[in-house]
Amino acid sequence: MGAVLALMASPVQAADDGKASPNVEHVANVPKKAPFDEADAYGTDLAFQGHYAYQGNYYGFTVYDIKNPAKPKVVSRVSCPGAQNDVSVQGNLLFLSVDDPMRGDSCKGEFGNVTSPSSWEGIRIFDITDKARPKYVKAVKTACGSHTHTLVPDKTGKSVYLYVSSYGPEKAFPGCKPPHDRISIVKVPLDRPTAAKVVATPVLFPEGGNETQEGLLAPTSGCHDITVYPQKNIAAGACMGDGVLMDISDREHPKVTATVTDENFAFWHSATFNNTGDKVVFTDELGGGLGATCTKAVGPERGADAIFDIEDGRLVKKAYYKIPRVQSTSENCVAHNGSLIPVKGRDIMVQAWYQGGVSVWDFTDSANPREIGYFDRGPLRPRNLAGSWSAYYYNGHIYSSDIQKGLDVLRISDKRTDPAAKVRMKALNAQTQTGF
Repeated sequence: MGAVLALMASPVQAADDGKASPNVEHVANVPKKAPFDEADAYGTDLAFQGHYAYQGNYYGFTVYDIKNPAKPKVVSRVSCPGAQNDVSVQGNLLFLSVDDPMRGDSCKGEFGNVTSPSSWEGIRIFDITDKARPKYVKAVKTACGSHTHTLVPDKTGKSVYLYVSSYGPEKAFPGCKPPHDRISIVKVPLDRPTAAKVVATPVLFPEGGNETQEGLLAPTSGCHDITVYPQKNIAAGACMGDGVLMDISDREHPKVTATVTDENFAFWHSATFNNTGDKVVFTDELGGGLGATCTKAVGPERGADAIFDIEDGRLVKKAYYKIPRVQSTSENCVAHNGSLIPVKGRDIMVQAWYQGGVSVWDFTDSANPREIGYFDRGPLRPRNLAGSWSAYYYNGHIYSSDIQKGLDVLRISDKRTDPAAKVRMKALNAQTQTGF
């Protein structure tokens, strides 16, 4: 069971650092605290439910009360090490992805050996009925671990599926041998999460995927991230050297319906549909998140987003988008996680760019995307992996998971985005899209 620190309140740091466009206000910051205050205790992904936010961390996860976004409060911090601890929530359950070989599935934080058959990686499941004292209830081992996962509701409402993305097989790894051109699907009965298990391991790339393109960070050997739009029975996979569309009408047997590659993409990282489901924004994590790729030398078409229209089932590229501000060579910066801002009739997204900050941008005209607003904290001293890992819009505010600085709350005031403030969501798992 994970060690839990329950807190009534947490100090909010004055929101006076960084720079922003005139229409973006830095409302609040909750800094990292023990046991997540080490430099390698990286803040990762976010999920939301009601007036709570959940933030993953390489050391565990944090539960925040965001009823008052200007004064978010830490409800609990759960110590349970294992990168990346990307998080999603459904009902009274919270799910974490672990892509580190551990000696066992406990929260003791004892790292194992990737060549040992007894090492564990996969999905951890917590009961969050009591937000102040989450309970660890189940672990599911998955092939090659779980770098990320995507929550997919079943059609009865009785279970959820987790599409587990992982990659990096090696002959010496007992639990991750090549070929690994597949995902794992974990089924979780909502009323009996202890019965969670792997029910399918569909192969997405029977031909092996994109393995030879010059400049790839790594050849396709699985997926990095998958985004689903359950109401439309579609999914988009960012799969290292490939972008894919899938039909998920049969939740346990997703079928690839289209694939695409791009000469400027080094690592297909994540995907976001527009609200009508006829566009996909794919991100390229050039440099793996560690590199300074928002420089003049790298240019505007690498380490960027690519906007694809879906035409007759095909992915047709229309343009690239990259933040217009040149960053220093000391700042890790590249396209990363984001979500739609719910404005009907427009395609507007907020997105994290590591030390490039947070960008709000409009891709209603697929061929001519443009930035609407931004927040940029500037380079971290001393140099380290830093910046916004994920930036999502939820019920009137933007929440950014800063790798080193904790949780940031932003507000955008702009006629193009103001209608979104009226949209109320009961929950948000950014890789599980719902219409608005």
